[in-house]
Amino acid sequence: MFPPQTTNPLLRAARAANSVAFALQGFFLAVVLTELPQQRDKFGLTDTLIVAAVALLSLLAGVGSITAEKIALHFSSRTALRIGLLLIAAAGVGVAFSPNKIVLFVTLGVYGLAVGIVDAGTNMQAVFIQHGYGRFVLSSFYAAWSAGSISGALFVAAFEGLHVSLRISILTAVLVVLAGALLAGPRLLGTQEAEAGPAEPEPVGTVPVRIFLAFGVIVALAFAIDFAVGNWSALYLTDVLLSSSATAALALAAYQGASLVGRLTGDLWVRRFGPRAVVRGAAVVGSIGLLVVVTAPAPIAAIAGFLVAGIGLPLIVPLCFSEAGQLTSGRGLDALIARLNLFNYGGTIVGGVVVGVIADASNLRAGFAVPLIFAVVLIGCARAFHTRAGAAEVTAQPVTGHVSLDG
Repeated sequence: MFPPQTTNPLLRAARAANSVAFALQGFFLAVVLTELPQQRDKFGLTDTLIVAAVALLSLLAGVGSITAEKIALHFSSRTALRIGLLLIAAAGVGVAFSPNKIVLFVTLGVYGLAVGIVDAGTNMQAVFIQHGYGRFVLSSFYAAWSAGSISGALFVAAFEGLHVSLRISILTAVLVVLAGALLAGPRLLGTQEAEAGPAEPEPVGTVPVRIFLAFGVIVALAFAIDFAVGNWSALYLTDVLLSSSATAALALAAYQGASLVGRLTGDLWVRRFGPRAVVRGAAVVGSIGLLVVVTAPAPIAAIAGFLVAGIGLPLIVPLCFSEAGQLTSGRGLDALIARLNLFNYGGTIVGGVVVGVIADASNLRAGFAVPLIFAVVLIGCARAFHTRAGAAEVTAQPVTGHVSLDG
């Protein structure tokens, strides 16, 4: 399944550095999203323009993921990730000094490109590091992302409470990203330790299409649920359950807090019960939580439902990248992770648009039936993952085609 576990200090340093990169990504994304109301007031943005900005971020992040693949194939995943982090910092400076909405959208476009590069780069590094450890550790990286996201939201809340200007707030966040990138970048796995490392056998040139698409669909469904909760949970509580804004904010806080706990313990659950059982259990728990959300008679019940959903569902994406990491290696692994990461952005668009369309036609209670259906579908998708017996039963499935991973 994986090479033998190692206590190599370089590997431990790389794990810490990549955790920092995950945390920086979550931190600055939370800053950008939670600062949108202030940007709206500053530039007179309409709700339509804000939706367009979010869609722009998702589309360009897909371009960024492909860009990360090209950089990794010619140089390394470490180079791609370092470029992406520095690009985030540069885009942040552009956002802070934007004189009008046109420049703002251009800089947000650059940020979207950077998000895709960092998403792909961090996942590439995570899978190579996991190979070195010889055991499942990928969930801990996503726990770092959750911690960073929570920190970013708290950062904005603190600066708003102190009445710090929007520009200073963003520039301070940029300095955090820049300092973290400069500290973590040199400690990531280089080409000799990752793409051409001793733990990496010769790469496989093709990956079965059926398996690739299965994991891609699972990633898309999981991110669609996550994005739906992030975008619509507060409005669901205020518009449908008639809660206060302060109470409504607790829905996302409950979901994110639970996801952090789930991801911190996820590695242990996978080692004990195996990926298939964990994915199935996570999807079942998530379905129960979202069922409570959809049927909630009052805000407290909905918040409890989001809490339960957050315990399970955020575990699924790390397991997808872990499973995909066993299908190939070396440069081929860089390409596979970058392409699998594209489904992330398809999921976010679906989670934002479909739920919104249904909400407009009916209400958000009906809208949240969509992520509930997705969670139920994920229960059946668990069979795509292998049990503790090993990866052989995944790769042994009959297929009709292959995805080429050549440059």
